[in-house]
Amino acid sequence: MSKIITYSPAFTIVPTYECFNNCTYCNFRTDPYIYPWLTLEEARKILTNLMGKKVTEILILSGEIHPKSFRRKLWIQLLYDLGKLALEMGFYPHTNAGVLSYNEMALLKEVNVSMGLMLEQLTPNLLNTVHRHAPTKIPKLRLQQLEWAGKLKIPFTTGLLLGIGETLDDRIETLGSITTIQAKWGHIQEVILQPYVKGSQEKFLGESVSLSEIFEVISIAREILPESVTIQIPPNLINNEQALLKCLDLGVRDLGGIVPKDEVNPDYHHHSLDKLTMILSQGGWELKPRLPVYPQYYSWVNID
Repeated sequence: MSKIITYSPAFTIVPTYECFNNCTYCNFRTDPYIYPWLTLEEARKILTNLMGKKVTEILILSGEIHPKSFRRKLWIQLLYDLGKLALEMGFYPHTNAGVLSYNEMALLKEVNVSMGLMLEQLTPNLLNTVHRHAPTKIPKLRLQQLEWAGKLKIPFTTGLLLGIGETLDDRIETLGSITTIQAKWGHIQEVILQPYVKGSQEKFLGESVSLSEIFEVISIAREILPESVTIQIPPNLINNEQALLKCLDLGVRDLGGIVPKDEVNPDYHHHSLDKLTMILSQGGWELKPRLPVYPQYYSWVNID
């Protein structure tokens, strides 16, 4: 019998790449006002083109508009309208738009089947390095987001970014914090273990995290996290077929959204589903699609 590994047939829509955070490893952001925001008309054309192509998840991935900006309400409204449009057209939206207020999160829950925010790493030491110019990467703020999502009963995705200057103890602490919050609210459906890899647009220029470190973190994560939380790893960031299979053997059970373009790591493309299926079959794995909300949370959202 084949072992099951899941993925989400997804497409990413970016309302805006501008972000008031400026993390040195980022290959996504632009400065404000350089490019216009996505319009609803443009989004409708994109979604219309996706109909009938087996895409189920619409990942609404956005840079953050400053909380005190006069454009903040317009941005939140755009995120809401994009989610509503995706739902109306038969897709399942998942929004990841950074740190939100409680009321903003509650509003976006109405038009999303799940949401997400990476913790990345909880050590405050990174506020002196890669997060020096990233006000919403303050650990307490990120943890508060997970708490609020739990209180609001939002099926949630979070995760760690590996290799941005953290220690092994930092990784263990972050995993432990996720476990504590999950025990309280039970809303975290998956944890992404995302390796840092060099990108062409970043300023950080660190060394990509090693495979041995990735294997170590997966093993530790499976020990620390409850079984109710699925471990996910982006397959396009593992550049070795046998290494990807080892990740699965160590406890990874999901490959996330397989998208035409990884907006966060645009230099690293996904294999085709046929190629990925072939690679996984070498280890006895069967690739199966899933929705961006896991079955145990269907009762929390409006799923037809």
